[in-house]
Amino acid sequence: MTTDVGSTLLASLNNALVLAISFVPKFVIGLIVILVGIIIASIVKEVVLQILKTLKVEALLKRYGVPEAKDDLTWTNILSETVRWFLIIAFLVPAADIWGLPRVSVLLNEFLLYVPNVFVAAIIALVGFVVARIAHNVIQASAKGLSVETANTVASVAHWAIITFVTLAVLNQLGVATDLIRILFIGFVAMLAIAGGLAFGLGGKDTAADILERIKKKLG
Repeated sequence: MTTDVGSTLLASLNNALVLAISFVPKFVIGLIVILVGIIIASIVKEVVLQILKTLKVEALLKRYGVPEAKDDLTWTNILSETVRWFLIIAFLVPAADIWGLPRVSVLLNEFLLYVPNVFVAAIIALVGFVVARIAHNVIQASAKGLSVETANTVASVAHWAIITFVTLAVLNQLGVATDLIRILFIGFVAMLAIAGGLAFGLGGKDTAADILERIKKKLG
């Protein structure tokens, strides 16, 4: 009985030792893959950082009213750091496969598939802020027949209407409460249509009355 127990323990220890020894090469290869990924990701981050600095992205975004990032972070640093971590995670996927961690690999793959949505949402947000600022400035400059206060009001309404539209588009791209966002988007468009119809109707009421009066006079 004692001999059987000892043999079982010895066999278990031998199996564990064999598994550990066989895992060491896999662990080393996976570690090398991750280190190579970190090096490549750091190089790409610096390249992206220099490109964004050369293009003066920060000054351009600030000029068109994009909110500044807080503390020492800048949009340039955020974008370059995001690219770095995307590449690191991309190299973690084959490392997890080498180490025999299929669930971790599946999770990382799902994350990588979601990251492009974040990039697209960020681009939509940045472009939206720029378009909103341009629309504000154009309306403010072209409303010559209106008072300064009225022109500012119209420009602000257009600015915030675009910001709201962009916010809904960003949330929809991120997949956050898609059905709710779709309902809010339809409601927002309907609100603008109704508001525009009322404004046009009320504003053109006197003009329409004058036209009808002239028609009456000609017919009479």
